[in-house]
Amino acid sequence: MHSILSLRQYNHDLLVHSHDHAQLVFGLSGCLDFEVDGQGARVERQTLAVVPPEARHACGSPGGSRCLVVDVPDDDWLRQALGRHFDAGRRLLERPGALSLDPVQSQLVSWIATSAVGDEVIAAQSAGLLLASLAAPGAQREDSGALPLAALDAHIDQHAAHPLQVADLARLCGLSVARFHARFLAETGLTPMDHVRARRLHLGRRLLLDSQLPVGEIAARVGYSSQSAFTAALSRAYGVTPRALRRAHE
Repeated sequence: MHSILSLRQYNHDLLVHSHDHAQLVFGLSGCLDFEVDGQGARVERQTLAVVPPEARHACGSPGGSRCLVVDVPDDDWLRQALGRHFDAGRRLLERPGALSLDPVQSQLVSWIATSAVGDEVIAAQSAGLLLASLAAPGAQREDSGALPLAALDAHIDQHAAHPLQVADLARLCGLSVARFHARFLAETGLTPMDHVRARRLHLGRRLLLDSQLPVGEIAARVGYSSQSAFTAALSRAYGVTPRALRRAHE
């Protein structure tokens, strides 16, 4: 087994394997596509993936990524490291999938990543501290309050002509991409990018009805690379072409 704590670089090559120990993979930079026992996840800054013992998992990073990895030795080590949080720690390590970190936990990960992780004593104590921060009561708290949907729509409207990423919207809410995606889906029933596409078409429809701009210019203003792409998307969403929509409202 690797040392308890290590810094690892991932690339586009797909890695598929399993091991007899639990593992935590914390994102530091870039994005790592991860799948554990059939559950997909994206590991990036402020998120981590939990890999239970013997769980088959796959990962790859087309753009490259850097992660801090904890390879948990065994229950004896876990009991010594976590003390009264041992049971909570075991439950944490038995559930595959992705978790979000709060700002304090994220700072802890960043600080540990810059420490001497090759030192056995520092590595063991740092790994125990990370696990305790996740297993202790109050860890993984749910975010409170609703998402600022009006502010998000205003941002989409203002930047509709330009490429929009989920990370841009998540940053406005002070959330990791994974946490923002989950909360947005729960609150709206749509993924963030589905909402961006719907919002762009809403803007395009409004411009068609309220202006005399050429269809090609409207397409560009709402982020479509061509008039034909905009026409096809509008037809799928509203069941009408731009020309027919204008004609019906003359």
